[in-house]
Amino acid sequence: MKLFPAIDLREGQVVRLHQGQYDQQKIYGNNPLDQAKIFADAGSTWLHVIDLDGARNGDLTHLSIIEEICTKTNLKVEVGGGVRNEQVIDALLNAGVTRAIMGTAALQQWDWFKELVASKKYQQKIVLGLDARHGKVAVAGWETQLEKTALEIAQEVSDWHLAAIVYTDIATDGTLQGPNVEATAEIANATNVPVVASGGIGTLAHLEALKPLKIQGSIVGRALYENAFTIDEAIKTFEG
Repeated sequence: MKLFPAIDLREGQVVRLHQGQYDQQKIYGNNPLDQAKIFADAGSTWLHVIDLDGARNGDLTHLSIIEEICTKTNLKVEVGGGVRNEQVIDALLNAGVTRAIMGTAALQQWDWFKELVASKKYQQKIVLGLDARHGKVAVAGWETQLEKTALEIAQEVSDWHLAAIVYTDIATDGTLQGPNVEATAEIANATNVPVVASGGIGTLAHLEALKPLKIQGSIVGRALYENAFTIDEAIKTFEG
């Protein structure tokens, strides 16, 4: 069980959105590397990074910042947002990223994505991002909703060579009101791919609620920035 502290990047700053709404943004800092070092110094082994500009416009925007984090910390870094083709995946991996998260491109070009994951070059290096609102998957910075459900997709990819599925419940994301434990458990039990939970963590009790689930870990963002608990406390609670 691993904790994935999150850094969301927009225009070079560390920010958080409320339920994925770009007009509901709060800025928490202007030096992503310093923030990454804080997490690393506290004992984090993983870092979850989302390029919000890339998620919205389709072009990875913060590669230089991401590369700096990879080269100047010992963190394993997973990155999503604007990862839409092999060139971007290669650029991220060459920058030191451990695994690339794909959501929009994967779901809109499903046959291509299936071949990509099956290729030896990318096996266990791609994470499928399933961001769901009321069970239905949303793409393009959460602004377009598909008819497929996250559960259906998790079942379909059960035997694929994916590194993980990051399952985000949009309704809880950034709210601090608690994760959707039931939906997360349903996804995790439906697939053989490791699942990372995302959305809603606001207290240490919320992390405790996820521990019995068959998941690889949990992403925590706003709660850390709002000082609901420290990164040290979160690691001890969740990984200990």
